[in-house]
Amino acid sequence: MLFSALIFGLLGSFHCIGMCGPIAFLLPLDRENKFRKFLQIFLYHSGRLFSYGIIGLVFGVAGRSLSLFGLQQQLSIIIGIIMLFLVFLPKKKLGRFNPENANFKVVKDLKNYLGKELRKKNPDTYFTVGFLNGFLPCGLVYMAVFGAVAGGSAIYGSLYMVIFGIGTIPLMTIAIWLSNVISVKNRIYIRKLIPVFIAIIAVLFIIRGMGLGIPYLSPGEPIMKIGAVMECQP
Repeated sequence: MLFSALIFGLLGSFHCIGMCGPIAFLLPLDRENKFRKFLQIFLYHSGRLFSYGIIGLVFGVAGRSLSLFGLQQQLSIIIGIIMLFLVFLPKKKLGRFNPENANFKVVKDLKNYLGKELRKKNPDTYFTVGFLNGFLPCGLVYMAVFGAVAGGSAIYGSLYMVIFGIGTIPLMTIAIWLSNVISVKNRIYIRKLIPVFIAIIAVLFIIRGMGLGIPYLSPGEPIMKIGAVMECQP
């Protein structure tokens, strides 16, 4: 399932370019010094990964709390169903309930602070921008969060989100370094594949929760073994 996070991030890069690209393209990069430019981009991605790790940690704890009640397999099935529902439900139907359209005060404050940071050129600017960027409303990140919750542990949740973030790095880096190197037609084509992949992951979560006894894919429910009491002869 962790491998799915990487593929999720790689395919989702095209979505990221559309959503986070404008912010990344506004980074005050050093265009003269390539090493410094690379370091600045590295700090930006590090900030994003750090925020994703925190998000995964928080939701992983929530998943852990549910798994302690023996609901981990049921949780996996529920999450898979929710993901399928969101994939097949047209965004128009969500309307103001679409998380990407969130307009809460905290989001506005986050965007304002992000705008102020983009006008700076301090060493910590790039990490801070990436960190704040990671908390902006994004449907793809929310889908990855479902995977973090389904893991049923804080470490798994954090790792899932970090691997997801790593998957977005290659294409985002190319886009920042070379600007609009990928044609709009190719972006649209790849973005159409994202819902298909989300649906596949959702089905895997459902199969995983069914406990079919398939190694790695759908392990059976753990069997509690009661050890026999050994009587010692004097």
